[in-house]
Amino acid sequence: MKRLDSRGEVQAALSLLTRALGARGSWFLREGRERGVFELRRGEWELRVAGGSLVFSYWGESGARAWRVAAWRAEGEGFCLEASKRTGAGRALLWLVPRALVSTGRETVREARRAECERLAALVCEFARARVEHASLSQGARRGEPGRWARVLLRMKAGGCERVAVSAPVVPAGAELVESFVTSALLWFLRPGEGERGARRLWLVAPRALAAAVCERLPLLREGLRDCVSVYELREDGRGLTPLRAPTLDELLDTPSTKLPRGPERAPSELAAGIMALAPAEIDFVRARHGETLRFRGLPFARVRRVAGRTHLWFGVGHRRELFGEGGEADFRNLLAALEEHRRADAPERRHALYRAAPEAWLESLLRRDVTRLDPGLRLAPIHAQFRAAHASGAAAVRPIDLLALRRDGRLVVVELKVSEDASLALQGADYWRRVEAHRRAGHVARARLFGDAELADEPPLLYLAAPMLRFHRSFQTLARCLSTRIETYRLDLNEDWRAGPRVVRRCALT
Repeated sequence: MKRLDSRGEVQAALSLLTRALGARGSWFLREGRERGVFELRRGEWELRVAGGSLVFSYWGESGARAWRVAAWRAEGEGFCLEASKRTGAGRALLWLVPRALVSTGRETVREARRAECERLAALVCEFARARVEHASLSQGARRGEPGRWARVLLRMKAGGCERVAVSAPVVPAGAELVESFVTSALLWFLRPGEGERGARRLWLVAPRALAAAVCERLPLLREGLRDCVSVYELREDGRGLTPLRAPTLDELLDTPSTKLPRGPERAPSELAAGIMALAPAEIDFVRARHGETLRFRGLPFARVRRVAGRTHLWFGVGHRRELFGEGGEADFRNLLAALEEHRRADAPERRHALYRAAPEAWLESLLRRDVTRLDPGLRLAPIHAQFRAAHASGAAAVRPIDLLALRRDGRLVVVELKVSEDASLALQGADYWRRVEAHRRAGHVARARLFGDAELADEPPLLYLAAPMLRFHRSFQTLARCLSTRIETYRLDLNEDWRAGPRVVRRCALT
């Protein structure tokens, strides 16, 4: 790092950095290694000297930002700035990378993934004794980005020249990507046919953990579609395929499962209750593995833990944590004031990080307080938010269900919420449904008394898929029709201004 300890060094850095940044039309900026990356275009940043220091200012995700630069160094064609705010507080490393270099790196990634796609195409071609008719990559999450999945069309030499569609990951992929993988493959397979060129079967090829998770999702599909899909495990050396058998839906639901990880909701601790009393309409709590997490309209901002026989409070948003009681009382009050200012429906700055953070959790916290906004037939309490029904394999086992509720007629209801377009919504909700149904069949829900003395109906749960009206993925209906008719599913369209109070503007049955 080149330290800026003198006026001459500050002026030299100002001249060099202004010239270098101005030579490019666009830069990517990251505030520290943990923060997200955003783009700065020409005219959106400023370098100046103030009070003898070099100041770098711009408009970021949290509003206007101004940093005092203490040192800098070149990083290839980019720069790393050692900077601080508030006369030394809030230190961070600012990383600046030219957008053009990112585009070059994207091409390198594309070529590597394309090569893996060709290798997988040759492997399945040899395994099936078929001919490769077409091999390409799926579309990326953003325009111009290479996709993560191979798309291979085989023409079988036997069986009347039948075509088979094959999808496989071209990046390291575990069970946590199963919904994305299966959803993407189904959309490709079910695209409008082209006469005789359409494929009649779909092969899903994946490493062991992902292949096992795929086998747990296939029973959730409707019968006619499920019979068209086959799963193959890719050997660890990547040089062979092993066919796998997916269970039936009843076999999956009757698989022995562990007991539910928790019983009825317990009251918050004295410390947590005291904090909730500061803003009872905004602050709630969810139980974590080692204590309690306090949330302000869904955003975690404080954590209560018992360590070595003593109760401690940590607070902070994101990766920043501060222990209450070490001179942090004022910072805690400032954090709470910032949350009250920026995390509300009529916030003055909607680009502020506190307003934009954890939107699904915000929606869930509103519905948790009054779930009858979704369905007047639901009981107000108890409502289980972020419910962990650990009847799954791998990373998927730790994903919590948004809301688990009970209708007045005794029927369980699984609620999955989204506030942005997500093609995996239908399949993800179906997986949560099967976890709850497996526990219900095993009697775990009744024995855990999750809903007190309320009598549970001897029927499978209902599945509610809820999102703002314009935030359902354009392929949602196609994917929802892929689900088994045994999963009673409803689509709930919410108002777009849900932060001011969610309400259902349209409700329709999907099965």
